[in-house]
Amino acid sequence: MTEPGSLRHRAYESIKARIVGVELRPGQRLVERDLATELEVSRIPLREALRMLASEGLVLLVPGKGALVAPFTPADVNHLFDVREVLESLAARLAAANATPDRLRPLEAVLAEAISATHAGDPQRIAPANAAFHAEIIELAGNPLLSSQMRPLAARTEWLFRLTADRDAAEQCSEHQALFDRIAARDESGAAASAFAHIAAGRAPSLAFAEAWSQSDVDPEQIARARRRRRAEPTAN
Repeated sequence: MTEPGSLRHRAYESIKARIVGVELRPGQRLVERDLATELEVSRIPLREALRMLASEGLVLLVPGKGALVAPFTPADVNHLFDVREVLESLAARLAAANATPDRLRPLEAVLAEAISATHAGDPQRIAPANAAFHAEIIELAGNPLLSSQMRPLAARTEWLFRLTADRDAAEQCSEHQALFDRIAARDESGAAASAFAHIAAGRAPSLAFAEAWSQSDVDPEQIARARRRRRAEPTAN
């Protein structure tokens, strides 16, 4: 018999993949009844999964009224870039300090995947590969406190990469290669500067995309009221 924790984890992973993969859009309602049926779980593990996703900033819970995919407004994008510029620059500096041939292999491998995906023009591979490159730099930094600070941002970062998939992938790939070269050369200040410049360069285009996808006027209370009205409407004969 499946343990409740396993059901919760399965629901969490499935919904998270749909959000990060943009199958569910920012601001979209999440109907518990429908999700429970689709995922073949009861409401209890589903609600636990939604709470886990809310803690990562992927879901917005309206107490007593329901849930929706978290709106990802231009302000949210700005806040994410503010944090990433500082923390990922630090990670690049520490990664360069720790760089040895053995320790560089995982970073080199994810960069190779990103390059391959970019050359193939495969957006389904590019976004997760680029996210993995950034995550591997955090790993190479070897600072547990930094890792714990960045972990909750990992899903939102990949989500951003998916939502901005129309950005110039070749340019991002070139910037990743330059950042890798600085880290491999153990150039700490150069790696930090390269990381900052790379992330900062993505702010303006990401904000432009956010203006298009964002539902900054999403009102959870209004969504909940609309949901109740639809349930109350009589079914046509």
